[in-house]
Amino acid sequence: MIKKLLFLAFISFIGANTFAQNREREYKITINDKDSATNAIVDAKLKAAFFQVYPKFAQADGYRTKRSVVLDLVTAETPTIKAKAGEIKVNSQWVKNKSQKKIQKELFSALSKNWVSYSKEKHKGYELTFISKDPDLDPALRKKLIATYFEIYPTLVKTFNDKSTHDVLFVVDTAYKAVAEASGNRILFSAGYMKAHPTDIDVVTHETMHIVQGYGYSADPVWLTEGIADYVRYKYGVDNVGSKWSLPEYSAKQSYKNSYRITARFFAWLEQNVKPGLIATLDQQLRAHQYSEQSWAALTGKTVDQLWEDYGKEPQKVSLTYSSKK
Repeated sequence: MIKKLLFLAFISFIGANTFAQNREREYKITINDKDSATNAIVDAKLKAAFFQVYPKFAQADGYRTKRSVVLDLVTAETPTIKAKAGEIKVNSQWVKNKSQKKIQKELFSALSKNWVSYSKEKHKGYELTFISKDPDLDPALRKKLIATYFEIYPTLVKTFNDKSTHDVLFVVDTAYKAVAEASGNRILFSAGYMKAHPTDIDVVTHETMHIVQGYGYSADPVWLTEGIADYVRYKYGVDNVGSKWSLPEYSAKQSYKNSYRITARFFAWLEQNVKPGLIATLDQQLRAHQYSEQSWAALTGKTVDQLWEDYGKEPQKVSLTYSSKK
């Protein structure tokens, strides 16, 4: 178990202006002073410190961190500050003569104690901050997830989008019940899923591809976004054999809109039989917001429905090779 004072490191991996816009609208603080020991100046310092620190903590903290927080001024419960998601307690005597900077530092120190472990690693221009909220996370699995990031992410950046961030955050969360998700530069992992599937390290490949995709908020088809990510997992994954992950055989009941592995196998077929480099081109169009249904005909001479029909006639006409660490 690793615990550190994280304030300076925290500021380094989440920029100081990341939440500058609209944070007071997204986050709310209610200050309770039962003994009326505070004053307007202290109140202002506490609010300013909260809006500097808490939104950044919430982004790093993971799943469903509370946006509305109650801050109680107390006299005996804590010598300085105690804090968790949605709840902060500040010693009313301690805070009186403290600067906003000191309050901020102490607040983040208190909030960071909600994390079980923290680490930050750099390698050849790429950084990874790893936060775990799971006290039972296997150290060997943690090491594999980190190694997979440094092995695969630089390749994806160079291959698909060299403007992608070089600074990524992993959060393993016990409250998150799906598999994993990417948002901005953060990937959120389900502690339960990773414990049940410790060999599935190429979840990292799929999710980091979402960071590289960086399509923004648009109406891009989900099936296409997820199909590309799973195709990339197939093509660039580091140990798909070890995780017993593969692309499913074609079935007449399938559709290219089924997403994920079904769509990925279709893409592998297209790359080998229709147009090499097609998926990378579609990825570029999506990122530039230039994709439309007409893109398929413009790039291949056929609509995506016609291509799927062709695939259904000769689905076996594709050679699949899976990565393995063995």
